[in-house]
Amino acid sequence: MPTKAEKPARKPNSALMKPVQPDDKLAAIVGSQPLPRTELTKKLWDYIKAHKLQDAKKKTLINADDALKAVFNGKAQVSMFEMTKLVSGHLK
Repeated sequence: MPTKAEKPARKPNSALMKPVQPDDKLAAIVGSQPLPRTELTKKLWDYIKAHKLQDAKKKTLINADDALKAVFNGKAQVSMFEMTKLVSGHLK
């Protein structure tokens, strides 16, 4: 009987690993160096957690401080899903 073929190792998505350049508003939070989207998202969440900007009652909401308001187009609060879309607009 033939043995089961081993599952191939999962390749990382190269589009996510390609460095992106944050604009000046986003650079105030994550730094001005080009970085992969995965790293950019990690730094953004580190910033949100360090400044306690996640809504206490509804964890999917992010409360913006002055630096994040610039990235969120002036909105005081956004969902984490909307945040991804808004951040994409600040990449060069």
